[in-house]
Amino acid sequence: MRSWLNALRYDPIEPLLSSGVEALVWHVRRDLLGESVAPVKTLWNLPAVQKLLRRQQADGSFKYPGRRADVWPDHHYPLFETWKQLRFLVDQFGLTKRHPAAAQAAEFILSCQTRAGDIRGLLANQYATYYTGALLGLLIRAGYGRDPRIERGLRWLLSMRQDDSGWTIPILTAQLSRTDGDRVTREYTAPIEPDRSQPFSHNWTGMILRAFAAHPRHRRSKAARQAAHLLKSRFFQPDHYRSYQSSAYWVIFQYPFWWNHLVAVLDTLSLIGVPADDADIRHGLDWLVQHQQRNGMWKSRYDKRTASADPRKADEMSLWVTLAICRVLKRYFGAAHT
Repeated sequence: MRSWLNALRYDPIEPLLSSGVEALVWHVRRDLLGESVAPVKTLWNLPAVQKLLRRQQADGSFKYPGRRADVWPDHHYPLFETWKQLRFLVDQFGLTKRHPAAAQAAEFILSCQTRAGDIRGLLANQYATYYTGALLGLLIRAGYGRDPRIERGLRWLLSMRQDDSGWTIPILTAQLSRTDGDRVTREYTAPIEPDRSQPFSHNWTGMILRAFAAHPRHRRSKAARQAAHLLKSRFFQPDHYRSYQSSAYWVIFQYPFWWNHLVAVLDTLSLIGVPADDADIRHGLDWLVQHQQRNGMWKSRYDKRTASADPRKADEMSLWVTLAICRVLKRYFGAAHT
């Protein structure tokens, strides 16, 4: 079996281990080196976790730090902030439903689920397919894969596919004016049904497919494989829709994952089982190998925009992005020989 480290020009392990970021080092030793590590609960008491949890409210949601007036419905900004913060708790610090705060946050998110199965409230009363998928994926990683509410949400997502078997955001298919688009995402209006004849969006399919990739059973489904085939065909291309349309978004990375980008998609497709010898996958992996820096790391941004105003945040993001890339490479190229 080929070692994933042999596929690289520079060794990323040393800079990751010497980073001084305790949670990151724990993941490197477990996921990349295959070492025995302390129980994940040891991360739950880190100061960074406690700092995040101080912003959690009694109902399990997280308090939005801004002063913007909320819009309908009441859980718009708390739901947004809970998604934002729970990503760190689950994906960086390994919290699961066994942690009371993570369980409370999950229950708050699921309290926003409709009878049909979608998570409602981030686009007022409109269907937020992309956030429903991303939120379900996060909850599955937190240990809710067998919860019937997750299954209901996945069934709803399947019911919302376009004719080409991918996804988009339904309001985008209506081709509303900017004024009308702003109105329906700020007021209580009936959900706009998708025009299923319109093409899928790789940005929003990428976020939705994370839910299926996170689920041990659904990741091997026909629907997941169909969407994966569509998604990989769009590497480095602009999206079909004007929202996040630029091809530059493929190479703007962040971890924990939020928006669609190359690293997040390769992570998803590696879990679904798209093989390394697939031409599109090979293209994406080659790009990553070619853009590794001499220090062994990858940058978080490869577009032409101005770098982060806070270099420290950019440096730590680079560490976590490098971990995510190494996980992908290890899945595709195999464990390193010792």
